[in-house]
Amino acid sequence: MNEFPPSPVAAVPAAASSDALAHFSARLTFETDCWDTHAALGRGATDFVLLDVRAPDLHRRGHVPTAINLPIGKMTEHRMAAWPEGTLFVVYCAGPHCNGANKAAVRLATLGRPVKEMIGGVTGWIDEGFDLETVDQVPDQRAQGRVREEPAKFS
Repeated sequence: MNEFPPSPVAAVPAAASSDALAHFSARLTFETDCWDTHAALGRGATDFVLLDVRAPDLHRRGHVPTAINLPIGKMTEHRMAAWPEGTLFVVYCAGPHCNGANKAAVRLATLGRPVKEMIGGVTGWIDEGFDLETVDQVPDQRAQGRVREEPAKFS
C-alpha cells in the first residue's frame, strides 16, 4: 500500500477508456497540429486552405508557407464565397497564448464552413523547427508554383 498521498497527476482518476477514446477522437475533428500541416503542405495537399488570422503586419513579417492572411474581421459571407462550399479551412494565430484562431473558427463555423485549428500557431510551427516565409519570399515561390494564390473573386 502506498503511504504517500496521490500526486497531482493521479489525484483525479483518469477517464474510462471508452470516454477517453470519445474525447480524444472528437478533438481530432476540431484541430490539427503543425507537424501534420507541414507534412500535408510538403506533399502538395490541396484539400484545405490555410488561413493566418493575425494582423497583416504580423503576416508580412513571417507566416506558414501557403497561408492566406485573412483576419477575423474580413471573414464575411461574401468573402468566403470565393471558396466552394465544403472547403476545409485550417486557422492559426500567434500561438497558445492567443485565442485568435478560436475566434476565427467560431466565425467560420457560424458561416457554415468546415474548420480546424492548427494548434500551436506560429509558436508551435517554429518550435517544430519549420521555417516561416515572409511576404518578400512569396512572389518567387508563386512563380515556382509552390504557393497557392488567394482567390481574386472578391473586392
